[in-house]
Amino acid sequence: MRSETSRTFTVPALIKRNTALFALAQSFTGAGMQFAYGLGPLMVIALTNSASLAGLSVGLLGLSRFAVSYPVGKVTDRFGRKPGILLGLALALGGAIMLWLSMRLHSFAVLAAGMLVFGMGMSAAQQLRVAAADMFPPRLRAQALGYLALGSVLGLIISPLVISGAEAIAPTVDQDPLALPWLLLPVLIVMGMLLIVWVRPDPKEIGMHLERYYPDYSPPPRAAVGHRTVFSVARLLRNAPIRLAIISNCAATGNMAIVMVLTSLVLRHHGHSLGAIAFSHMFHAAGMFAFTIPLGKLADRYGRGPVMFPGVAVALVGAVMVTFIPSYLAITIGTFLVGLGWAAANVASTAFIADCTEAGERGRAIGVNDSFAGAMSVAMAVVTGPLIEWSGLPAAGLTAVVVAMPPLFIALIEHARQRAARLSAGETLPD
Repeated sequence: MRSETSRTFTVPALIKRNTALFALAQSFTGAGMQFAYGLGPLMVIALTNSASLAGLSVGLLGLSRFAVSYPVGKVTDRFGRKPGILLGLALALGGAIMLWLSMRLHSFAVLAAGMLVFGMGMSAAQQLRVAAADMFPPRLRAQALGYLALGSVLGLIISPLVISGAEAIAPTVDQDPLALPWLLLPVLIVMGMLLIVWVRPDPKEIGMHLERYYPDYSPPPRAAVGHRTVFSVARLLRNAPIRLAIISNCAATGNMAIVMVLTSLVLRHHGHSLGAIAFSHMFHAAGMFAFTIPLGKLADRYGRGPVMFPGVAVALVGAVMVTFIPSYLAITIGTFLVGLGWAAANVASTAFIADCTEAGERGRAIGVNDSFAGAMSVAMAVVTGPLIEWSGLPAAGLTAVVVAMPPLFIALIEHARQRAARLSAGETLPD
């Protein structure tokens, strides 16, 4: 019998349909995150007149991700993926309205509350990735995550169009250009919710019975009911490869959290319009999502590590370009590379964690990964604003570089250790 890694599975029409619905939903709802990252720092400065607080919007998004990812994973593990995703999108809709109101009322408190609610909603909707992973066997899992993320490419087109259009018409309708996009976003969110409702059956049910949909798939043996291990975060983190996957995702996320704040502030400082800033962020988001399918295929074919670690390294290079090469083109290319590096690390780490967990605990396991990434975003947002205020852009950029280094060092040390172990065992190593 061929091994699971050598088989070519035929994806059933039902699962193709569900994946397409999820990707389309991601395209509509994902545009909102571009609003948050592109406009958020500018909204904070507009309400506080302080560059030292510029990273607060990204920090609030990270805080919401940290707070909600594991609880929502627990909900989706128990009740199914669709209820958790729909709950998240409903929260995001309410948060978008609050963010519009924050600029109308010129209230920083409303802005902070709205960003938290919006971030919690969008973080809960990230269970879309778990849903996609549920529906595919390990051999196709990273590629499936790539197809889902590719749906965000349409969101990349929508986001700058909406922001530029809002900037153009805002004076004629007595609206703040930073506020009007948030008033238009609920239409997109509702469209995404309708697409999620049409998905059937719930992906968790598919994930628990993959052999029904892929006749050639042989599921790993399941432990008897009385012998199943209860899920715990501590047990998950005791697994060294999973721990390294989480560290890699955190490094790429922390690096990106700093760079997203820097990109908006640097471009605004040089006099570029909101539309130009949104266009630059579009390239960043293109790096995040446009190449996820080939990245997923590479991770499925060559393994998770050979995609994950180079991804972190690419993000590091991008941070250097954004910080130290003062031109619109260089900054835009750099922010693109940061997005591309994050995509590689995120797709590979998520697929690896999904490989190591069963469907009934996968939502919580990936939720733990997202929670740590959210905590990293909070930490980086807390330090970014003061670094810019006190030491300038180079200090913040250097921090983004340093943040990306730990998983690369750990991977090199582990590679050296394994090489030494093979040598001591008498194995012949290639030159």
